[in-house]
Amino acid sequence: MSTPEEGNGAGAGTATRSMADRAYDQIKRAILRCDLEPGSQVTEEQLAERFGLSRSVVRPALKRLYQQQLIRTDTRNRYVVRPITLKDAHELFELRLMIEPVAARQAAGRIDPDQLERLNQLCSAQYVPGDRDSAERFLQANAEFHITVARASGNDLIAEIVSSLLEREQRLNHLAHVLGDRNQDAFHEHSELVEALITGDGDQAERVMAEGIRSARSFVIEALTSSPSVQRINVTIPRAETVIR
Repeated sequence: MSTPEEGNGAGAGTATRSMADRAYDQIKRAILRCDLEPGSQVTEEQLAERFGLSRSVVRPALKRLYQQQLIRTDTRNRYVVRPITLKDAHELFELRLMIEPVAARQAAGRIDPDQLERLNQLCSAQYVPGDRDSAERFLQANAEFHITVARASGNDLIAEIVSSLLEREQRLNHLAHVLGDRNQDAFHEHSELVEALITGDGDQAERVMAEGIRSARSFVIEALTSSPSVQRINVTIPRAETVIR
């Protein structure tokens, strides 16, 4: 039987892990929403103050974010939110074009009633350009739509890959959707895709998915290249980094 001290120690350890998870979730969300601007410098102290946390839980959170390539080190106690580049955008959309149209073809005619109901609900998602919170909700709905189609293909690995790609794409999408309006394009693309899935038209499902991804890519690239603030942070200079241990 553990002593009260041991029990308290275990409880304290759990509480510390919980706070570290909270720190990770809050900082990651701020990075993905671009509340922490790509290319901006931050310190453990600044982040602790901003989110009402202790530096002891901010540091392990930063280590996790470093491993996910969302931040890089600058000096011992200073970090940089990784800049967004056009190369990132092109590579992510290229991978999506390789995977998602094939998944849509495989999902055609296989969509079950629950998935169909959810896809129809997600089609109606809209956002207010310039409003980060509504853009976040819209992008969550958009991601769920694409992941649901991937799952309907019957290939769980494809669904996992699509989910991972869409998470990596979040910063690009947040920047673009704050700057521009894609509500109508997304609605029509999603509605047309659902119709193809219902009728079992694999050719049409594949085509609509590919065209939608290409349209989204153009939307994102235009946003990245038209915003002065994005242009300023969009150029990176390779250099050595200090590994967080």
